Amino acid sequence: MLFSREKITNLVQSSLFRNGILALIVINSITIGIETLHLTGWVKTALLYFDIFAVIIYTLEAVFKIYAYRVGYFKRAWNLFDFLILLLCLIPTSLIPFPVQVARVLRVLRVFRVFRLISAFKQMRIVIEAIARAIPGVFWTALLLFIIYYVFAVIGTVMFGEKYQDWFGNLAKSFYTLFQVMTLESWSMGIARPVMEEYPWSWAYFVPFVLISSFIVVNVVVGIVLDTISQTRSEVDREEIKEKTLEDKNTALQKEISALKEHLEKIEALLVDKK
Repeated sequence: MLFSREKITNLVQSSLFRNGILALIVINSITIGIETLHLTGWVKTALLYFDIFAVIIYTLEAVFKIYAYRVGYFKRAWNLFDFLILLLCLIPTSLIPFPVQVARVLRVLRVFRVFRLISAFKQMRIVIEAIARAIPGVFWTALLLFIIYYVFAVIGTVMFGEKYQDWFGNLAKSFYTLFQVMTLESWSMGIARPVMEEYPWSWAYFVPFVLISSFIVVNVVVGIVLDTISQTRSEVDREEIKEKTLEDKNTALQKEISALKEHLEKIEALLVDKK
């Protein structure tokens, strides 16, 4: 059979196919950026045709993978991610009479095609998966940081609000000021030292907040993410080993089945000759 499932599966799993799709994604990502420039007519037309060609290849890739893996294709989160991006690419903004603003937004959505680079590189996938898994731990750290913010914001509003309305006039302004202090953006010369001119002891307010928020809490978040990345990388490596082992077993089984079929065909041929 010309387009048997076995042949399509071997095709989509081949390094040549994967590298070809990866090269197309990289080139298409570059051309999307070039399209934002002021281009002459023939260059713009050429990029348009290349964009159509890229969408056709992406569609064929999805069709081949769905044909090869069937329902298993949709069981992988990254396949669903690629499929969603493909659906965004297939919205015909030039054919459907969308309002101008809506059509412009839909055309902008094409840039999400660049995100396919994430699913194409293993290390990027590991980082994204690790960030997603780290969200629960980061959430509790963020809640702790909010409590710290709230305590210091109340103190700042009460102690400095009367003299420095722009920075500590109310709770919202205090929150924003503390956020600037946490980012270390002009916190010393821009905020802390002016306040210290009026309240010399205010260093005891700013220094502990900087130490707690900028160094301790942020380092905790970084530690959580790094630990999750390490765990995710180990799990991905184990899954790849399992998949490779399963593929090798399936390949060996297919070879044995093919050899058995050939042997049976030879036996049938011998029986026919004897008759």
